[in-house]
Amino acid sequence: MSIDWAMLEQQLDQDGCAVIRSLLSDESCDQISALYCQSGPFRSQVIMARHGFGRGEYKYFGYPLPDLVARLRSDLYLRLVPIANRWHEQMSLPNRFPQTHEDFLERCHSAGQVRPTPLLLRYGPQDYNCLHQDLYGEHVFPLQVAILLSEPGLDFTGGEFVLTEQRPRMQSRPQVIDLKKGDALIFAVNQRPVQGVRGYYRVTLRHGVSRLHSGKRHTLGIIFHDAL
Repeated sequence: MSIDWAMLEQQLDQDGCAVIRSLLSDESCDQISALYCQSGPFRSQVIMARHGFGRGEYKYFGYPLPDLVARLRSDLYLRLVPIANRWHEQMSLPNRFPQTHEDFLERCHSAGQVRPTPLLLRYGPQDYNCLHQDLYGEHVFPLQVAILLSEPGLDFTGGEFVLTEQRPRMQSRPQVIDLKKGDALIFAVNQRPVQGVRGYYRVTLRHGVSRLHSGKRHTLGIIFHDAL
């Protein structure tokens, strides 16, 4: 599969998000979704309503990650780390990220962030995910990836991915992202740089999922930093 990374980088700079169409096959999506009913691959489960996060649930994978999840995490990091380092430079943030994900995880683990963060989310009718950020400790990689594992209109209705952006002294800008089964959305975790008249400034992003009307929706979340 050929991916136009230069175009994706332009989209990330413009909107704080970009879609890779059909990154995973239907078969791969179904294989990952089927893991949710198992206990072995996961370290913990979160029922969202208990914590005020929304409605629905998700499970964090434990180490060792499933092969496909581990490969996606490592390969995507290699493509995204140049963008991450450029963004941090433009936002005048001090941290720079190593070239390999293995080296970045060593940095996380040295700071006590040792719990893996890739997760599998499951939503049913009337479930939703409140706007939030996935920040788990001092070391935060500024980009993450969500891969839709279910087909809109067939497996579920409603449940759109929502991204909001707060610019200084302006009202929030919402985006509703059109995703199909197997599509991957790359998006900013917390902040991203925007070119202004006097140079770059930072805007803050949050993401969530609108209410499902029917069916079931599964999503694979790939976060590159580990958690405390």
